[in-house]
Amino acid sequence: MKLTIIRLFECSAQDEIDLAKIWPEYSSASLRLSESHRIYAAKFNDRLLGAVRVTLTGKQGALDSLRVREITRRRGVGQYLLEEVLRDNPEVSEWWMSDVGVEDRTIMSAFMQASGFKAQTGGWEK
Repeated sequence: MKLTIIRLFECSAQDEIDLAKIWPEYSSASLRLSESHRIYAAKFNDRLLGAVRVTLTGKQGALDSLRVREITRRRGVGQYLLEEVLRDNPEVSEWWMSDVGVEDRTIMSAFMQASGFKAQTGGWEK
């Protein structure tokens, strides 16, 4: 099967299991979904491999907790996920990626800068 990026509108039982593997620090109850609070995920073989939380406010978009399951890292999943989130929200002209939930800021900083974001205190902006 092909890797696809999806926006979750509701979480299935399997999605909740997969998200718990991606974000063990979040309870499923804390992952609310709405037009302004979104979760985008990378899906392969009916399993979520990575995800990012997105909060939209007008022309501003805030990203946090971008994470790919360790076994799948360094294969372009995070890059594809980030590219599709930005593409799916063309009305957003200012993006902010918080360093909340970042496991290794040095690696994430290199990734974000390669994705066109500039390092700032507490995260990255584009």
